[in-house]
Amino acid sequence: MASLPQENPTTSKRTMGFFRNAMKRKHSFVQFFAMTGILLLSVRSLGQKYRIHDLQNDAASLEDEYRSLNDRMAHIKSSLRHEASLDSSGVFASRLRLIFGEDDN
Repeated sequence: MASLPQENPTTSKRTMGFFRNAMKRKHSFVQFFAMTGILLLSVRSLGQKYRIHDLQNDAASLEDEYRSLNDRMAHIKSSLRHEASLDSSGVFASRLRLIFGEDDN
């Protein structure tokens, strides 16, 4: 007949001792897990704070670039209009009005 493997009595006592000890100090375990959760949330919040700061810097840079591009476009338009005004035939000016979508007002 095959015999069933027997558990080592010292291992069983250690395991039971660990669980008894944990049950006696369950308030400490709960407190430890709560503090760990709070710490992890704080680290996450700090990361999000820096990400928001970086995104605000990116938004400011994009706004500056947008203004710069608008200024360049306005300068190019005025330069082209000036060149068109020098053309006596008016073909260049009418072509620019078509490109820029302007009326003859």
